[in-house]
Amino acid sequence: MNEDKTHAAYNASRAALSDNRIREFSPLALAYIGDTVYDLYVRRYLVANRMGRPEMLHKRASGVVNARSQATAAKLLRPNFTDRESEIFRAGQNAKSAPPKNMSRADYEMATGLEAVIGYLHLRGMSGRIDDLFYIIIRHFFGEDQNARG
Repeated sequence: MNEDKTHAAYNASRAALSDNRIREFSPLALAYIGDTVYDLYVRRYLVANRMGRPEMLHKRASGVVNARSQATAAKLLRPNFTDRESEIFRAGQNAKSAPPKNMSRADYEMATGLEAVIGYLHLRGMSGRIDDLFYIIIRHFFGEDQNARG
């Protein structure tokens, strides 16, 4: 592939996708991208709010970016999901995938459903909607009155 084609392909991969295009992806593909986006939003919050040195940042992020915490976040967010987000959540939750040995199937399924929703919103270019959902997540895990730390 020449440089112009590579550049064009890269730019096309960054554009928001239509809902019809996203319907072509498996729920696990949506969860795959959603997992990374979820992690990035949490880490960005921690860094932007100066919540510690790298070791502490990692520890705090790990406390929120795991299947058990994501299952908790999913329970908080589900009442706020649109019909389409609920549909994607159920598809992600029901996707055939084996959980790691150290987590429950129920938590893993809830986490996968949430990751699929986040992946969908990201691919649709709906960062404002992701921000709205993450406000709820951040308030829950870090407290609404959490002050920046140095």
